Parts: sequence; structure tokens; C-alpha cells
Amino acid sequence: MYFHFGTRKIIEAAAVMLRLSPCGRMNYMSLLKLLYIADRESLKETGRPIVGTKTIAMKRGPLHSDVYDLIKGGHFDAPIWAEFIRTDGYEVALVGQPGVLHLSRYEIEKLTETFKRYQEMDEWELADATHAFPEWISNHREGTSAPIPMESILEAVGRSQDKEEILRDAEEVRALNRLLGVPA
Repeated sequence: MYFHFGTRKIIEAAAVMLRLSPCGRMNYMSLLKLLYIADRESLKETGRPIVGTKTIAMKRGPLHSDVYDLIKGGHFDAPIWAEFIRTDGYEVALVGQPGVLHLSRYEIEKLTETFKRYQEMDEWELADATHAFPEWISNHREGTSAPIPMESILEAVGRSQDKEEILRDAEEVRALNRLLGVPA
């Protein structure tokens, strides 16, 4: 079970981070890690992630599979992503301004605060930092991209007591998206 708020929200969240980065560019592994960290902290603080989507445990740490697929061009919404963010080798660059219509003030502040806290770390240091997350440790399988269940993240961030309520909220968001025709 996971939340899914749509590709536009992913684009807006990535753009917030890229606007803070010199020249609107950064290594895409850094972006993946920063978005994951911000999402994880939001889940801890509010019971809801910022981006949501499926998370996976890969060799270089946890990440959102939809964001990774958008960066690599393998997601069905890759053309929408490309209107605002371009992948250039191992970097992503902001090429348009998507706005922040789908982000709350809290989410913008969390993304900004996360970027500023980790801005001195390169992509390898960020990957190493995420290797300390219990949900990555318990779900990583060498040579695979194993799913990280939402339950693992909730337990890791100390939200076990209201896990069922949060998972119910995620299912309601997904059901509403299906009703509205938002692809999951």
C-alpha cells in the first residue's frame, strides 16, 4: 500500500529542490535521495508523504520508483516530466516552471529544509546516509529492487501506533484517484 498524488505533484516537488540548487541542476541520485528523505520526514511528522508512490530498496538506497522512471524516461508521464525537467547524463535540470499548485506550504517548507540540511552532501554521501534507514536495511536484497512496504517506513519513523489509520488514508487517496481517472 502506498499513497499516489499524481505526476504533477512529483514534478512540483522536484522543481522546488531544483530551484534551490545552483543553476537549477543536480545529480539525479541526489534528487532521488532528497525527495525520499523529505517524504519520510513528512510521513513521520504528519502521517502523509509529500510525493508518495511506491518505494523500493536498491543498491544505492531507498527511492521512489515512479520518480526514478520519470528521470529515466520509462514512465508513461515522461513527456509531461520533460516539459519541466530534463535528464542530461547523470543530472537533471529544471527547464520549465511547473508552479506549486499541488503542494502545501508545509510541503514546500519541508522540501526546502531538507535540501538546505543536506546541500553539502554529494550523491554518494546521501546514498550512504539512506543506508542507515531501518526500512532499507530490512528490505534490501542484493542485486534487486525490492519493494519497501509502507508498513516498514511507518514503523521506522515511529508511526506504528496509527499505522492502520495511515494505510486506510492511503487506500482512500488511491480510490479517489481511480474514481477521477488518475493513473496509479
